[in-house]
Amino acid sequence: MVVGGEGCCPTMDLLRSEPMQLVQLIIPMESAHRTISYLGDLGLFQFKDLNVEKSPFQRTYAIQIKRCGEMARKLRFLKEQMTKAGFTPSTRTPMGSNINLDELEVKLGELEAELAEMNTNTEKLQRSYNELLEYKLVLQKAGEFFHSAQNSATAQQKELEEHAHGERSIDSPLLLEQEAFADPSKQVKLGFVSGLVAREKSMAFERFLFRATRGNVFLKQVVVENPVTDPVSGTKVEKNVFVIFYSGERAKNKILKICDAFGANRYPFTDDIGKQYEMITEVSGKLSELKTTVDVGQLHRANLLQTIGYEFDQWNLLVKKEKFIYHTLNMLSIDVTKKCLVGKGWCPVYATSQIQNQLHRATLDSNSQVGAIFQVLHTTELPPTYFRTNKFTSAFQDIVDAYGVAKYQEVNPGVFTIVTFPFLFAVMFGDWGHGICLLLATLYFILREKKLSSQKLGDIMEMTFGGRYVIMMMALFSIYTGFIYNEFFSVPFEIFGRSAYGCRDLSCRDATTIGLIKVRNAYPFGVDPKWHGTRSELPFLNSLKMKMSILLGVAQMNLGIILSYFNGKFFKNDVNVWHQFVPQMIFLNSLFGYLSLLIIVKWCTGSQADLYHVMIYMFLSPTDDLGENQLFIGQKYLQLLLVSLALVAVPWMLFPKPFLLKKQHEERHRGQLYAMLDSTDDSFELETHDHSHGHEEFEFSEVFVHQLIHTIEFVLGAVSNTASYLRLWALSLAHSELSSVFYDKVLLLAMGFNNIIILVVGIVVFIFATVGVLLVMETLSAFLHALRLHWVEFQNKFYEGDGYKFSPFSFGLICEDED
Repeated sequence: MVVGGEGCCPTMDLLRSEPMQLVQLIIPMESAHRTISYLGDLGLFQFKDLNVEKSPFQRTYAIQIKRCGEMARKLRFLKEQMTKAGFTPSTRTPMGSNINLDELEVKLGELEAELAEMNTNTEKLQRSYNELLEYKLVLQKAGEFFHSAQNSATAQQKELEEHAHGERSIDSPLLLEQEAFADPSKQVKLGFVSGLVAREKSMAFERFLFRATRGNVFLKQVVVENPVTDPVSGTKVEKNVFVIFYSGERAKNKILKICDAFGANRYPFTDDIGKQYEMITEVSGKLSELKTTVDVGQLHRANLLQTIGYEFDQWNLLVKKEKFIYHTLNMLSIDVTKKCLVGKGWCPVYATSQIQNQLHRATLDSNSQVGAIFQVLHTTELPPTYFRTNKFTSAFQDIVDAYGVAKYQEVNPGVFTIVTFPFLFAVMFGDWGHGICLLLATLYFILREKKLSSQKLGDIMEMTFGGRYVIMMMALFSIYTGFIYNEFFSVPFEIFGRSAYGCRDLSCRDATTIGLIKVRNAYPFGVDPKWHGTRSELPFLNSLKMKMSILLGVAQMNLGIILSYFNGKFFKNDVNVWHQFVPQMIFLNSLFGYLSLLIIVKWCTGSQADLYHVMIYMFLSPTDDLGENQLFIGQKYLQLLLVSLALVAVPWMLFPKPFLLKKQHEERHRGQLYAMLDSTDDSFELETHDHSHGHEEFEFSEVFVHQLIHTIEFVLGAVSNTASYLRLWALSLAHSELSSVFYDKVLLLAMGFNNIIILVVGIVVFIFATVGVLLVMETLSAFLHALRLHWVEFQNKFYEGDGYKFSPFSFGLICEDED
């Protein structure tokens, strides 16, 4: 989030945080709301909570916040209804729709009640409609069953009558004859229950009926072809129509309880065919009427939700602003006269006139007789840290802030990160073909940033879009280092001229290293194409990357120590400057600065000296002759001097500082150290110096142990951090080798088959491998390693990062908060 606009000079804005001041505001009650609102529009004032001891319910504006919370609940209800109906709030601003909070509260209450009533009526109508649909299915399916059964019974009756009037056989069953001619009044009459049950429960339903009635029921089920909407749940369910025949009230009660247990919907049914047709006709008519009623209600509801959608964003923003304002007003204290509010907070010094203008404007617009008072306070409290960033520098600053927010006026690594971070990434990722692909992907986000910034992207896309300028710089530096390495998808090209090497004779025509001699001037820019041969025989490129990693690492660590000097000078801590900065520079450069010098001399002279041997025996046998490893005259004596300085630097870092701090502590308590509190800067410097010591007794042993740990950490860190920079070489080598494997074993291999299908498959595999592995995974890997080099190897030399960020009261933050 960019707060307070863009700085005119990004690097100067980022080098030191903005000068801050503690301000007291005395605001009349009648203009308090408008004043806070105008300050929220400006977004350059951070209020301090003066009512920390009070709970949220004890504060002055608790009722107003509760009221805004209730309105926010109603707005969430409206949004849920729009989402269910498939509507989204309109982004266009309605004309002439200015509405105050009181009117909006009434309107939201009316809309909520109206929608709730419409939902209830629609739910009832929809349930009735679904019940009628199921009832119609029961009438149709069960009617077919009864009609079939009646036809079968009629046929059997005719057959019995024929047997009764015809000749009787000696084998004719007597029981059949008795049943046929028995008294109808003495026959047993069966009852039945009809309805629908979920198909997935039908088998269990049947088994349970059989066991509960001991088989004294007859169940008939018919499958419904299409899923039906269940009236209770409102979801689509596959169901079966059932008819259960039983005898006796006891069996009926059991059947009804089992139907309820299985969620079966029961519907009345008659065995009279004539009445069945009448009931189907009646149900069909009611369905048609209900359908019309439901459609009219849905149309009215859709029109209402669409009208709400036009003004929803404006209403939502108004409620959030009001809630934000009252939360801020609750941070202010009420004057004893109860006629004004008193607030304190931080603001940048440059914003003084802007804030005063807003206070004056609020007084005029509120018709207040008394204006607000703006008063600067002097304090020893640590101010918040505020950097004026823009859309380009904000992503780099976020990289630093992820490690820790800079202390007030501390040297900010963000300035250097703008260059060093993408460059170290490019050292590992150097390939101008991959760099162009990365640049094209980033340009898409940059060219469409206005459109994409107003859309909701996924987490990964949101992160990529936020770092688009970081990725652009990484891509540009990768193209540059790719030209230096002369690698285009790992393939060297003679872009800037012909190679300086040629064959000694025709026998080495296909050679890459053996038999080559220098036949022309050196390749004008970057690595000679022939240097991409066997690295064990011509170790130029591999050696270049490894030694360049050491040079870059030593340079960046020296920069970190130099920046610690500027931090020390700002805080006027001469103990740190002379007993930390100086010995650290001596120790680091006596070892690894000297190694860097040897690397450069070896490159310039073309010597074959073994630098590993030189550095090892510089400590083990410093007085021995160097022999063939000597690079310049007087090298042995220089090495003796550097070893001596490195050995002296360690106790220099360890011993003087604890004794000097003890001396300063004693002088302070004897009254020999005083400071004038004439300026905010001086008071802050005194506070930061006293913060670590306070008024407690000076513990020399604790200070000494702390300094011992710090010294050991620096000495070991100087070695481990330098070795850590070799990851630049390792990642670059891995990237080059992976790219070479994909090119040789996929693309060239596919071209060698002289088959169009294999060629197409090979190209597709090569593209996916390049994008997935080299442009995604390798990019992420190099990014994380560059991040580690900045956080651990660079920033720990000078950056404390224990400050806290300037968080002004700003309505611009509401857009990012979707609570």
